[in-house]
Amino acid sequence: TQIWRDAADCGAEMLRFVVEQVPQIYCLEVESNSQEEEEVVQSHLLQPLECFLFGEDPQAGLEKLQQGSASSQLCGRVFKEGETVYSCRDCAIDPTCVLCMDCFQDSVHKGHRYKMHASSGGGFCDCGDLEAWKTGPCCSKHDPGAPTAMETPGLRERAQKLFQVLLRYATDLLVWEESYELAAELQPRVKEDTYYCVLYNDEHHSYDHVIYTLQRSVQCDHSEAHTHTALIDKEGRRAVKRGKLRSCQQAKDLIRSHSEHISLQPLRVEILHSAVMAHQSFAMRLGTWFQQIIGYSVGFRQVFCQVALEPSSEGDQPSLISRLMLHDSRLYKGKKTLIHTSFFLYIKMHLCFHYKQLQKDYTLDDHERSISITALSVQIFTVPTLARQLIEEGNVIKVIVDTVMELLSEHLDANHRFHFQGYNSDKFFRIQVIFHDLRYILISKPSLWTEELRTQFLEGFRVFLGLLHCMQGMEEVKRQFGQHIEVEPEWEAGFSIQRQLRHILVMFQDWCSSDETVLLLSFRECHRSLMRCNNQPFQSEATDYYMCKHILHVSPYKVSQEPVSIHLPISRALAGLYVQLCYTGAVRRLHEFMDPSCDFTWFAEHPLRCVVLAAQVSAEMWRRNGLSLVSQVYYYHDVKCRDEMYDKDVIMLQIAASKMDPNHFIMLILQRFELFDVFNGSLASKDQELLKQWNRLTEEMLYLLIIIVGERYVPGISHVTKEDVTMREVIHLLCIQPMAHSSLVKGLPENESHETGLETVIPKVATFKKPGVSGHGLYEVKKECLPEFNPFFFHYSKSQHSKAEDAQKKRRTQEGSDKALRPPVPPPFCPAFSSIVHLLCCDILIHILRRVLQRAVEDRATYWTEAMIQRVPFACQGLLEEKAQLGASTVEQVTFDFSLKARTIGSEHSKSVFHLLSKMTALPSLEAQKDMIKWTLQMFEMVKCLREKSSPAASMSVEQTKPEEIVPDKDKAERKRKAEAAKLHRQKIMAQMSAMQKNFIESHKMLYDNMPESSQGDCAMELGELCVAVGPQRGSTPAEREVLTCILCQEEQEVQARSPAMVLTACVQRSTVLTQCRGKTLANNETMYPLFMPPDLAVGTHTGSCGHVMHATCWQKYFEAVQNTTRNRLHAELIIDLENGEYMCPLCKSLCNTVVPLIPLEPLTLNYENAELVGQLLTLPRWIQILSARIKGLKSVTQGPGKDSCVISQSHLRGESPGLLQYLLIFRRKYSDSIAEMLVVCATTVHRVGLQTGPNELCPTVPIMSWNTCAFTIQAIENLLQEEDKTLFGSLQNRQLAGLKAVVQFSATQRLKSSQAVIQKHFTDMLGALLPTMSSESTPSILEVDFFHLLVGLVLAIPALYQEEAVDLQPSAVSSAYNHLYILHLVTMAHVVQVLLSSTDDTAVFGGEEGQAERAAVELYAAVSQCTGGSDVSGSSVADRVRRGVTPFLRCAALFFNCLTGVPPPEELSSTTGRYLRALCSYLALPCDVFQLFQEHRGTVFPLLQRWCGHPAVTKALKGEMQTISYPRKRNRLIELPEDYSALLNQASHFQCPNSTDDERKHPTLCLFCGTILCSQSTCCHSQLDGEEVGACTAHAATCGAGVGMFLRIRECEMVLMASKTRGSTYPAPYLDDYGETDPQLGRGNPLHLCPERYRKLHQLWQQHCILEEIARSLEVVNVMFAFEWQML
Repeated sequence: TQIWRDAADCGAEMLRFVVEQVPQIYCLEVESNSQEEEEVVQSHLLQPLECFLFGEDPQAGLEKLQQGSASSQLCGRVFKEGETVYSCRDCAIDPTCVLCMDCFQDSVHKGHRYKMHASSGGGFCDCGDLEAWKTGPCCSKHDPGAPTAMETPGLRERAQKLFQVLLRYATDLLVWEESYELAAELQPRVKEDTYYCVLYNDEHHSYDHVIYTLQRSVQCDHSEAHTHTALIDKEGRRAVKRGKLRSCQQAKDLIRSHSEHISLQPLRVEILHSAVMAHQSFAMRLGTWFQQIIGYSVGFRQVFCQVALEPSSEGDQPSLISRLMLHDSRLYKGKKTLIHTSFFLYIKMHLCFHYKQLQKDYTLDDHERSISITALSVQIFTVPTLARQLIEEGNVIKVIVDTVMELLSEHLDANHRFHFQGYNSDKFFRIQVIFHDLRYILISKPSLWTEELRTQFLEGFRVFLGLLHCMQGMEEVKRQFGQHIEVEPEWEAGFSIQRQLRHILVMFQDWCSSDETVLLLSFRECHRSLMRCNNQPFQSEATDYYMCKHILHVSPYKVSQEPVSIHLPISRALAGLYVQLCYTGAVRRLHEFMDPSCDFTWFAEHPLRCVVLAAQVSAEMWRRNGLSLVSQVYYYHDVKCRDEMYDKDVIMLQIAASKMDPNHFIMLILQRFELFDVFNGSLASKDQELLKQWNRLTEEMLYLLIIIVGERYVPGISHVTKEDVTMREVIHLLCIQPMAHSSLVKGLPENESHETGLETVIPKVATFKKPGVSGHGLYEVKKECLPEFNPFFFHYSKSQHSKAEDAQKKRRTQEGSDKALRPPVPPPFCPAFSSIVHLLCCDILIHILRRVLQRAVEDRATYWTEAMIQRVPFACQGLLEEKAQLGASTVEQVTFDFSLKARTIGSEHSKSVFHLLSKMTALPSLEAQKDMIKWTLQMFEMVKCLREKSSPAASMSVEQTKPEEIVPDKDKAERKRKAEAAKLHRQKIMAQMSAMQKNFIESHKMLYDNMPESSQGDCAMELGELCVAVGPQRGSTPAEREVLTCILCQEEQEVQARSPAMVLTACVQRSTVLTQCRGKTLANNETMYPLFMPPDLAVGTHTGSCGHVMHATCWQKYFEAVQNTTRNRLHAELIIDLENGEYMCPLCKSLCNTVVPLIPLEPLTLNYENAELVGQLLTLPRWIQILSARIKGLKSVTQGPGKDSCVISQSHLRGESPGLLQYLLIFRRKYSDSIAEMLVVCATTVHRVGLQTGPNELCPTVPIMSWNTCAFTIQAIENLLQEEDKTLFGSLQNRQLAGLKAVVQFSATQRLKSSQAVIQKHFTDMLGALLPTMSSESTPSILEVDFFHLLVGLVLAIPALYQEEAVDLQPSAVSSAYNHLYILHLVTMAHVVQVLLSSTDDTAVFGGEEGQAERAAVELYAAVSQCTGGSDVSGSSVADRVRRGVTPFLRCAALFFNCLTGVPPPEELSSTTGRYLRALCSYLALPCDVFQLFQEHRGTVFPLLQRWCGHPAVTKALKGEMQTISYPRKRNRLIELPEDYSALLNQASHFQCPNSTDDERKHPTLCLFCGTILCSQSTCCHSQLDGEEVGACTAHAATCGAGVGMFLRIRECEMVLMASKTRGSTYPAPYLDDYGETDPQLGRGNPLHLCPERYRKLHQLWQQHCILEEIARSLEVVNVMFAFEWQML
């Protein structure tokens, strides 16, 4: 660096250094190590350059620089694609002003009305830009500070020299187009013979095409080809081969030839010399280095800007920035992105100068706009001061419009109008994008006009009118006669331009209205342009038309026969400007600029034709013209286009109506509607189709007249504000039905800032109803706003009109009012439009009304419709107008005489409007319109009274209150009378029942007298005894008949053991709902599982049922039918997995994969005396002794030839009690073959799903999995009840209870279909965990077993010990009672010790009173401590800890024994009050305190205690070498989510993919089970699962949720439910905006907040194992056309 400083030409020395070093670092290998390469670049190239810049060590120089200069006021962060950005609706100048996440979090806008959305990439944060914000322009990090100049001596000079050399070097290489040679000053000393074959990105070839081509051209495998393709797409180019020139040329030819076979256009491939490639790579690296350096200081940015913009010394060369811009379309993706982000601040200065050329290049380019330099225009044109400057100095409006016209010139026809048939849609889309720039330029209108600005703006407006001139009358249509049109004409292009111009037209009008002179001159220019458009002559000369003594002189024209266009932008622009003239008051000066003798008939001609066209399409006169015309008319009225199409046509007709004679105006309308002859004479026809068309056109014509007179809610036409207009729109939308906020927004037109004004007016007109757990919040119109409702609101579609009318009539009926929907009183016209009201009292309108009413009175069915009559009262709005004028002035001053004409004209034949209306009240065919006709007649009377100066108040008040007040009173009285009659009737019936009851008691007195007094007490005692489910005091199983109806055949059948099987639909699935170590998986080869379930419950098998019953035979037929029909369905595998036996429940469409056979409870009654006798002999030690002997006997049978197959206690009890044997054994219960078959079906499914193995009904683990699913299902239900704080019994739904009972009985009965020897072996192994004398080496310790699973297994397996080879035996009720009792006692005691050993809570306080239970607890803890070497604790702490720890086990045991024995539980367990634990122990025949068990069985349990605690695993656990589970187990919940969604977005913005360091868009996805954020839908995080490549979410769900997943896609604000590798569905996120709606994809962008109720519902969905069911239901509803690859999520 010292040499550089001392050299005369330091720039040349630096360049020479770069030329020497770059080839030694870059492009030395085919695949270089990017990390090592970067380190070498940093040390050998960039470090010396930075040393020269700072004049010392770069780190020290940077510290000095930062101390001497303040931080930048501008943020300028460049957004990545998909990054969340924020815009403040209150403070932003326009919607393009946005903040990055960090600036937003530290700004005042966080508390304002903000919007958030995903960036498309390439934009900049506007924090610190004073012109972008009304208030709060800076966040706390970018507060304005005074930046100081670079104070280090010589720093600026060195920066200037360095930037000049390096920026020129980088620019030359970025635009370099030679492949084999470099510029002279960059030539290496020795030129190597090494070349690269480089493949470039394009938009014509797909990923698969490129991969296919590379595999065949450069001999790479699929994985390598995929990597190449991904990097080509990301960076824009990639070297795919390195070698000699010849080999690279061969590769190039092969790539081109292979790609040409697939697509007509070959891939772009070039050969570059290694030196060219190396220098271009370093030039790209310099771009990011420049960004880093100029970010250090404002001074550096100033120097960089100066160097980039200074003209070239060679003269003919433009500046460096200009060269980069003009080469933009020829650069590849990586270069473009780099230049746009590095040089943005400097590019924008020159963008306008090269605008036309850049846009032309963009339209011919195939790259997306996001990486085109033209996308930066939004950053320039939206700056208000810069926009004004560009208009004044460069007339940018003219430049933009000229560019559009030049690019669209190829679509002009001979008449200089656009015709888009056969246009290129891609190129056309690129041209349309230019309209955005015009919108950006006009986005903020000037507050102060200069003469230069006026001149340039008017010039730009004149050019813009030239564009509209080419659209005026374009794409004319002509009605098709005879046959249907053969080819649908192109129409989308025209409407696409119309939609682009919609806001631009409004913005031009706003700009004009801000200056009176500009407005008047613009109106004149627009008028001249319209006159130039309308100079096409009519086909016929003007003719006189006569009607009611009035003459209209006009040229004939029939819309149905001659060409007509729906595109009239100049006419509509003129209408908009005229309204602005009226609104601002400039209309008073219009005569100075315009000829007063303007023909307003001509103004209205083309808009009227357009309205008539829409009417004729509605009358189905243009059916043969196809769907294209129907679509055009639809968009003509649609909210997206109507404000600059339909609405402006109506305004132009109102302008014409205000200037023309009212009779002439209506005659013109009749003539254009082709109804002149219909109303002028007695034109008749027998053609029903023609009559139908006349009637429909008459309806549309009357509707148009109602609109012209009644629609006054436009600022400038009447004295209303924009807020009034929006309010009226909202009222009419809500009169259709209550609506969500988003529906209202869609129904309202947006302004250029995408605002509707809804938030301002909605509190005034509607009330908000909050949503429930599903659905969304709704707005309902306030009652006081209902008088504003107009059924003929001109923005209603046909369906909306019908719905609104029905809704309002229904409401009025409920209120007890009549059904008359009265027209609201409209606001008065402004003076310029006041003459429109004279249409209502003109002769022609009276004539039309008389004709319509006369046809109805004469009941000529084919000549009138009810819809015509419905419009008549609204056409009689003259009554409201006359009433208003009479109320405001004297009779003599009022010239409006509608009521007089309506009464007098035609009265001599009783055919006046009034007389005809009076007659119509008696017509039965007009019953629906009767109330409205009556109201119209009342209005006639009221106006008459006002004219006669009488007081109508008294008479009218009676008539007005009649429908609304008297009728409700009558109804109220009627209801009261009926209620009293019903009350008397009830009293009479009760008296009769009481008399019958007394009579019965008298008749059967003997019965009551003989009843013993103690019976009541005995009953109570028996009931109390019945509430025990275990042991010798067990209650009897109630013998209840269960008769069920099959949902398929609807036949009833009683559930019996010997009857054909009835089954419950069921779904078996693996579950991690109860896991204590999420992410752990159970391997099938583990020694303990599935015989012993680990206490962490890592993965269980859950069986749920929807509770619907079928015959087994019916189900089999249904299942076969489902299999056959579903195979042919598109993407059926996404909904149900046929291979795994899935089907949808026929009734509720729940997803099922098996059936559970219904096994009836065996009615058992215990003989308590015999039970007591057995109990005296069969103590716990004796029971253990007998079990041991039986097990030894079984082992001897299997191991040797001995025949000691004696039954339990046969050898031990024979001498002691000869008659005892009969109480211990009974013959086994028999079941039908159908039930046995269904037992196998269910058990096989449970085994297959639970162990993820193939179906094998002979596998020895089949019975174990049946017991396990029984235990896990009970634990899941108990967990759910505890979670929701519900009682153990009485809280379950019937379907849950039925399913649970069926699963328990199935698990108990399944052993009959398994090998008894296998079950005996399982029992022996399980018992070894409790009795160490029977254990083996593989038997786990008591800390490694879930004891409820063990309890269920032992209880359900022990009957197998009674099985003999010769006879089917099973334990009797007495034997089962003691077996259950002692197993429960042993397991409970083991669990208590497990709780003590697992507990870590030894911090209890000593002291306090201790009862018997506490002393027993201390004694037990002392015994355990003696075995393990623990410390002493207080008895109360031990007792409390154990009670809490064992309660879930006892609750599960109670549920299990209740379903197994059918003994009803005590009432205390069905309520949340009372001594709950005592009742639970009583029901399970346990002592009131579990510690008493250890006292009762002291001699047995304490030896066991030593062995339990002496197990090596227990020793390891106590030393902390093995993880233990604490009791009670923690209840799993979904993770806690932040209340504000922006916090989640902030979290996602800092997410770094663990496998990728690039800046490509990621999809951060949050697992709601564990809180892990995953990189979804990205190849960087794909992994292998069961030999198949899957996405990050699928792989995570396999370990976290046993295949089930619940994910939140953060940037999309959307839930994803997953159930397997191939199945998933989207689900609404639990975040709602202030209007109670979700916002998928952040489409609306409103602030979102967590809804606890919805999140709770998601939690329940998970806990209830309904995710699989929800997925299946959602996919069943949606017709899946294209399968989504869920496994790649």
